[in-house]
Amino acid sequence: MTRPPLHVRRPFLAGLVRQLPLLAVLVVVAAGLLLVTFEHWRWGLVVVGLAMVGAALLRLLLPVRRVGFLAVRSRGVDVVLLACVGITLTAVALTIPGT
Repeated sequence: MTRPPLHVRRPFLAGLVRQLPLLAVLVVVAAGLLLVTFEHWRWGLVVVGLAMVGAALLRLLLPVRRVGFLAVRSRGVDVVLLACVGITLTAVALTIPGT
């Protein structure tokens, strides 16, 4: 007798596992925003930018059934937009003169 797949046995757990890439990105973004809150704005924005680049890599490398809500548009559009936002945010944070 074979066991039914996880999404049939435990739909909540299967849904949570499917959203792990998004959860990982959100945890890194939250860490960056926490740095911004404690007046380390430059490093906080770099962390948020790198989280966006990481989201682009996850979207590029993971299959659609594993990427969860990181898949909003087509793969190419998602990767280009996430990578551009991440690189731009990181570059701007690093090029603004410090005080």
